This record gives sequence, structure tokens and C-alpha cells, in this order.
Amino acid sequence: MTTPPQAPVKVPTRRVVMGQITEVEESYGRELGIPPLVVFPVYLAALAVDLIGLLLSAILRIGVPSARRPLKALRKGPEYMVTSIWVRDADDSLVELEVHGHLNRSALIRTDRIRTVARQQKGDLPLLAGAIENLTTSRMLRPRRATLLTHLGVGLLLQAMLGAALISTVVAAWMVAGRS
Repeated sequence: MTTPPQAPVKVPTRRVVMGQITEVEESYGRELGIPPLVVFPVYLAALAVDLIGLLLSAILRIGVPSARRPLKALRKGPEYMVTSIWVRDADDSLVELEVHGHLNRSALIRTDRIRTVARQQKGDLPLLAGAIENLTTSRMLRPRRATLLTHLGVGLLLQAMLGAALISTVVAAWMVAGRS
């Protein structure tokens, strides 16, 4: 006997979780990887400005301080805090949620009632909690995790934009000089 082919079951990507917290686990750090295709161009463009600064400091005989992080530290990526919480849902089932970002220890405690919109994560990770409404204390919790901008820093990105403008100006001048 053969069974007719069945359509794949569509699993919802978002779910409203409302219930009572049964356990809040210890927070741990998780690293966010940065692709080399993002880091290397930014680093090379910023390095062009550094080289111009070193050249000017050698000519003027002044010291230029550098607080640049090594490339290995930039490629490592930002680390953000992950806190796992277990919630007993309205249908009496346990749901594991992950909260990404800094979460104060007293923000969520056992027996608090919460409501959140959770979404699926890649792989076999538990649901990711969005903004959490603590119904017991009437507080809204919005933990934020580290991003690429916060990891690289505004200073490095501004220096990379200046370096990219400098490199494109040199390349354009070289191309114009080559035609004449």
C-alpha cells in the first residue's frame, strides 16, 4: 500500500509565548562571526589612512598614537550574552527561550509571568525571545545584542570611509594620468 504524497507542514516562524517562568539559567557568552569579505576591505581602507598618518608623523617628527585592534580580534566578532529561560506555557508545556543581550539578574525571576513573541533560530537552537513583557512587575524588557557596527566601532568605520575615498582618488588620478 502506498500513501499519497503529503504537502510539507509549514512551521510558523513566530510564536506568542505567555506563561510562568520556571527556571532562569546562568548567562553565557556567544560569539557572532564576521565574514572576511566584510572585515578585510574595512581593515585595508583604514590601514591606508594609518599609513598616511605614519608618513606624516615621520616627516614632521611627531609621535602618532595608535589604538588599533589587531585583525585577529576584529575577525573574532562581537560576543553577546545569552540567557536561557524555561517558561510553562498556557497549555502546560515547557518552552525554552533564549534572550540575547544583557539581562539584569533581577529582571526575570522564577514565578514571574511573561509574554513575548518568539521566533525560530537557525539550526537546532531554541526559540529567540523578542521584547519581553513581564506581567508580574509591569516592565518591558528589550535586551539588545552586539552588532557589527558596535564591534568595529564608529571610529574605524569613519577611518575606513576616509581610506576608501583616498584610495579611489589615487586610482582615479592614476587612470587619468595613464590616458594622457
